[in-house]
Amino acid sequence: MENPFNDRGVSVTRNALSSAGQVFPLRDIVSVQVVTVEKNKVLPVTISLLGLVGGIVGGVLHAPVGIVCGVMLVVVGWLTWVTQDITHRLMVQTANGEREALSSVDREFVERVGAAVNEAKGTAASAAQKA
Repeated sequence: MENPFNDRGVSVTRNALSSAGQVFPLRDIVSVQVVTVEKNKVLPVTISLLGLVGGIVGGVLHAPVGIVCGVMLVVVGWLTWVTQDITHRLMVQTANGEREALSSVDREFVERVGAAVNEAKGTAASAAQKA
């Protein structure tokens, strides 16, 4: 089987993992791990709180500009939260350290790539033992 996995620009052959222009020889890969990166909470909360403070100060000082800017910042903070995605990364451990090989919002895809790498490594190891 020459190409055990080839999907969405990622391929795993019997010799290497190729993803996003990076090539990781299977012999150099010690392990693979799927890591989930959650949404950033600090930035949207900070923007929204600054907008809330600006809106309150604008209301107290009877400044329409402060109220409008405050409301706009609250909306921008909310949009920042809503548009963020939870991403999943395939981390490849080599002798030189850990590197990100793949990043996607589809966890199932990243897990399939990790399973394909482990399967290819197992196949390569069993072929090496037979030789």
